[in-house]
Order: sequence, then C-alpha cells, then structure tokens
Amino acid sequence: MVLKDIFQSDLVREIEESGNLKHFKAGETIVNMDSYIKNIPVVLSGSIKVIRTEEDGREILLYYLTPGESCIVSILSGMKNETSKIKAVVEEDADIMLIPADKAKEWVKKYPDWTEFIFDLYQKRFEELLDVVNSVAFQKIDTRLLHLIKQKVLLYKSKEISVTHQQLADELGITREATSRVLKQMEKEHLLILSRNKIELL
Repeated sequence: MVLKDIFQSDLVREIEESGNLKHFKAGETIVNMDSYIKNIPVVLSGSIKVIRTEEDGREILLYYLTPGESCIVSILSGMKNETSKIKAVVEEDADIMLIPADKAKEWVKKYPDWTEFIFDLYQKRFEELLDVVNSVAFQKIDTRLLHLIKQKVLLYKSKEISVTHQQLADELGITREATSRVLKQMEKEHLLILSRNKIELL
C-alpha cells in the first residue's frame, strides 16, 4: 500500500515531508489508553488491533486497521488534544506513517480528500462498533469466537493462524476456560482443527 493509492499528489507530498515512516514488530503498542495522541498512524503494511481496556484489566477487540487505514479515535483525540480512549497494538509486523496531530487538523481545511478519508473511516468504524455491541449483547460465545477467527483468517490470508486461547479470550473479553471449552466443541463439530498455539479453520 502506498500513499498515492489513497490521496492526491499534493497531500502525499505533505505527508511524506511531515510524517515519520516507522516499522513496528507484532506485539508492540503504538497507542496507550489515557495517553495524548501526538502522532496519528496510517497503516501502509501489516495490521493493528484496536482495543478498549477496562479498569479491571479486561479487554475487548473493537476493530482491526489494515493497509490504507487509520484509527478514527486517534485522529479525533489528536486533533482535539484529548487523551486516547483506546489501545492500539501491532497485530502483524507493520510499516506505519506517523502524522503529526496538528498537521492532521490543518489538512481538514486544506485537502478535501483528507476530510473524505476521515469521514469514510468514521462510517466504517461506527458500523464495526455496532457489530461489537450487537455481538456482546446478543450473540453466543461460539458465534463471537468463530467470527473472530474468520476475521483473523482474512487478515493473515491463511486458514491456519497462530493464536493462543488466551489471546482470543482477551480480545473477546471472556475467560480462557470458556474459550477453550467452546473451541474444543467447535473442533468436535469439524469447524476447525486445534494444535499448539495454532488454529486451522475448515
């Protein structure tokens, strides 16, 4: 993914001049809860998972960021100089363009395609958050778990994914024991195959 695939040439030039391209390894945290957003991430390769963490330590996955996307919560917090309400962790090794928050705010008035990019992100993330609310409120654990595994299969472009039961439990905000129990039942139903730290979707 290159910036010219998303933005017009004038904006691409400004992003390259003002931004800072960095490589992050899987597992690195790039945005922490309650921290001020000084730089807004635009994913060029790899992926990021955006998480909400509660005071008791429980987490729930909100959505993934893939190439060509940014975090709307980070954009809004950065432009308003407010602390982050989310945590962003690199899912796959990623190349990320870090854009100064003050530039992001300036470009809203200067570049229509940047404004359109923000509105498109807002709409997409709002729909995804509605899915999360619907999932937590109305769906059973097995449905939520299968949906998450399918998301990861699409993300990694492989039917076999490397993930622990604890990681899945954390992302869904449920216990590891419940996760393992449901996964074993799904294996009995021939929906997937379990092996050490790996799951293959059938």
